Amino acid sequence: MTLRFIAKDPNTNGDNCPTVWVDEETKDFIIQGWKADDETERECLKTGSIPDTEAVVRLPARMMAAIREACDVADGPAVR
Repeated sequence: MTLRFIAKDPNTNGDNCPTVWVDEETKDFIIQGWKADDETERECLKTGSIPDTEAVVRLPARMMAAIREACDVADGPAVR
C-alpha cells in the first residue's frame, strides 16, 4: 500500500488531525477526523446502521480543498 498525503487541517491543535490521504493503488480515501458526537451519530443512524467496522468522522469545512484535491488525485493522472 502506498498512501499519498494530501493535507492536514491547517488549524490543527497539534494532534495532527484531521488529515486526508489517497491510497495510490486502490484510489481509496483515508480520512483521519474527529469521532462524531452522539447527536451526529443519531442523525446518521436515521439512514441505516453503522457497522462495528465503520465509524462516522467529522471534518471541518476548511478541509474541503483537501477533499477536492484527494478527488483529483484519485480520479486523475496525478497518481503515479
